[in-house]
Amino acid sequence: MNPKLPYVLLVGAAVTIFILSCLLLSRGKPSPSCESQPHPTEKMGSTNQSLVFADLSPEEMVAVVRYLQGHLGVQLVDAWRAKPSDNCIASVDVQVPAKAEVLRFLDGGGARPPREALAVLYFGKQPEPNVTEYVVGPLPTPAYHRDVTVPKYGGKVPYHRRPTLGSEHEQVRAFLKRTAFAAAPTFLEEVLEYDGTNVAFQATAPQGFQSGDRKSWFVLFQNVSGFFLHPVGLEVLVDHSSLDISRWAVSRVFYNGQYYRDMAQLESPYVQGRIRVEKVPKAPRDGDFSSMKPRAPSGALFPLQFEPQGPRYSVRNNLVLFQGWSFAFGMSVSTGLRLFDIRHKGERVAYEISVQEALSVYGSNCPGGMSTRYMDGSFGIGRYTSPLVRGVDCPYSATYVNTHSLSETMSPSERKASLCIFEQNLGSPLRRHYSNLQSLYYGGLVNSALVVRSITTMSNHDYVWDFIFYQNGAIEGKVRATGYASSSLFHGDGLRYGNRVWEHTLGTIRTHSINYKVDLDVGGVKNSLVAHDMAFEMTRAPWSPEQQIERPRLTKKALDTEDQAAFRLQSKLPRYIYFAANSKNKWGHQRGYRIQITSFAGDHVPETSSMERAISWARYQLAVTRRKEEEPTSTSIYNQNDPWTPTVAFADFINNETITNEDLVAWITTGFLHIPHSEDIPNTVTVGNSVGFLLRPYNYYDLDPSIYSQDGVFFTSEQDFTACETNPMACLPKAASCLPTFPPFTYDGFQNT
Repeated sequence: MNPKLPYVLLVGAAVTIFILSCLLLSRGKPSPSCESQPHPTEKMGSTNQSLVFADLSPEEMVAVVRYLQGHLGVQLVDAWRAKPSDNCIASVDVQVPAKAEVLRFLDGGGARPPREALAVLYFGKQPEPNVTEYVVGPLPTPAYHRDVTVPKYGGKVPYHRRPTLGSEHEQVRAFLKRTAFAAAPTFLEEVLEYDGTNVAFQATAPQGFQSGDRKSWFVLFQNVSGFFLHPVGLEVLVDHSSLDISRWAVSRVFYNGQYYRDMAQLESPYVQGRIRVEKVPKAPRDGDFSSMKPRAPSGALFPLQFEPQGPRYSVRNNLVLFQGWSFAFGMSVSTGLRLFDIRHKGERVAYEISVQEALSVYGSNCPGGMSTRYMDGSFGIGRYTSPLVRGVDCPYSATYVNTHSLSETMSPSERKASLCIFEQNLGSPLRRHYSNLQSLYYGGLVNSALVVRSITTMSNHDYVWDFIFYQNGAIEGKVRATGYASSSLFHGDGLRYGNRVWEHTLGTIRTHSINYKVDLDVGGVKNSLVAHDMAFEMTRAPWSPEQQIERPRLTKKALDTEDQAAFRLQSKLPRYIYFAANSKNKWGHQRGYRIQITSFAGDHVPETSSMERAISWARYQLAVTRRKEEEPTSTSIYNQNDPWTPTVAFADFINNETITNEDLVAWITTGFLHIPHSEDIPNTVTVGNSVGFLLRPYNYYDLDPSIYSQDGVFFTSEQDFTACETNPMACLPKAASCLPTFPPFTYDGFQNT
């Protein structure tokens, strides 16, 4: 053995230990924090122009309330404690100026339109009670108001059409507990173990069968977490049409498949032992199977997304700028998230994209379920926008925006973090190609898009509303549904109306229909509607005439009238239907934006139904009409409680007017059928419950605009694709080796509820 060998081995071991120690020490050093880098933004002119669309500030809301209190000559009661016989302010929202005025201001150098508010008031303390809408302005210091009810709706709005206030629901619940339930003490105590606090109520709508009715079924559930899945089988129909609460009465009672005149008629046979009772076991306060508490401990952290050089978008007041996109956003009390003045590469492609309505039609063998047709705009899609949870509802590092509203109160309310904006790497290429023929290269572009999101909780179900902006000039409107399934007590022929999801719970069938307004301005305000599709044609092969070839060819059709442009729900829609501009691209084609709809809607309510006209927008998957200021929305908040004489009937918008070279609006309906099943317990997932539409450039550009994206990757076999100068992906180990600075977790969703 060589005597020097042990020393060599010792030296080698020492060097190895030193190297490993250095590596371990270097790993222990914290990575640098990510720092924002300046990103070039396009010159978009004055950023305060977008304020023409801005929601009202709390100060403006307060000014409107004070003005109304001092100038209407009547006493106004705070809506949260108002009786039906009182006068009150139901809501205050921004009055968006007429489109022509706005465009003169934005494009023509005209004066800024006066800033105004729209106030909805209930006048119950009048000889002829009614609902009145006032435009109040100018803000921030109101000096005038004008009644717009008759010009807007063609007549006064009868008082029975008013959306039901939360105070009225509370008054009905108090009537049930103090008056109606007093007639059946034995039944309630022995069957429901009723103690005054252990039941929850869910009201149905519409409220009756004809104009003037105000009769609501109140469905009883165990008052536990996720109570929507704990029906007890008792439902009570309350007539609350009188403005005098003392005259309210029970019209009918339903229990376990049987109907009774009132609670006394239920009590008497129960005491006599003549009623079959289905006693539902008492659920724990956490709801047991309906609890959303995880059934497993926390594990390894899920993947997170961060921006190593800071956000590549900016939010200034209500204006968003991102990769050539710009738009203004807002939150309507009744219809929720909406966008205005949407531009790409500085050119307006849409004036307005907004949610209009969310309709749910229920089925059941219980009266509450079978009579429910919720029109969520009446309750307030924007009003019930939820505070968002960082890292779950939106990426942790998203930009969170507070919104304000004034609804059913005299004071503005703030919903913190109720809207989020973020750029999302969708984890797939927007486009790519790998070439191993002739030349060897790879070219691709990561699909990174900007998302604007809000989430609405409407009683048992939640809607996740997204507007998504892609680098190729496409816009997507998407809605995902989640929340709790609707349910009735499982009894009798219940399986005709859904699936049994727990021992006493029937998950009841329902349809969801979502309506959007899309006011495209493609290459200008004046557009036409064109349909492209395909057909096979038979031809002889020119080089072999005895052989036949079936080849697809392009079909083209101009849709000239509103009737031609109204596509029924289950009808065949042209696969390429687009708004065409009066200008052409470099290749001689009319510049256009295509409408592509994703939907698996259930069937529409039969048109023979007495209430169908109130939801006639849902007849059509797509209807294109001439834009009119007097047709701003496809429905009305007053349609819910009087669908038999609708205040706004969308079907009347379609009257065969010409739509060639006109200012046009696309009304898009998308939706899905929900048949609850065991996997909806405890909660419905968003997977598979996502529908919406895409607006895609169609010959609008001379080539794909995303080719100018700074995110593009291209390298050939002859290049050094490990060099940053050639391939930006090669820089990621260095450019993205920083730690994001996440703000502390906060949540304000349980304040002021």
